Amino acid sequence: MLKILEDLVILARERKSNPVEGSYTNKLLEDKSLAKEKVLEEINELIDAVEQDSNKIHEAADVLYHLIMYLEKNGIKIEEVMEELKSRKK
Repeated sequence: MLKILEDLVILARERKSNPVEGSYTNKLLEDKSLAKEKVLEEINELIDAVEQDSNKIHEAADVLYHLIMYLEKNGIKIEEVMEELKSRKK
């Protein structure tokens, strides 16, 4: 299950190293403003979906995808985020 998230991180890192023309992932990785805008938009869409009890899974997937791209764009390694979460474990 978590392999899919790992695959998204690998995709982001590969696209940073080897951009693909016309790739939506590359657009997010190249445009900090767009990446930020999409994270905010997708979080709001998830909140709306939860409140309306519809399309929650789709919107949650969008949030995770866009958040990973935003983190990678800003040099925030998911490994460091996981370590932070692990350090909070009680």
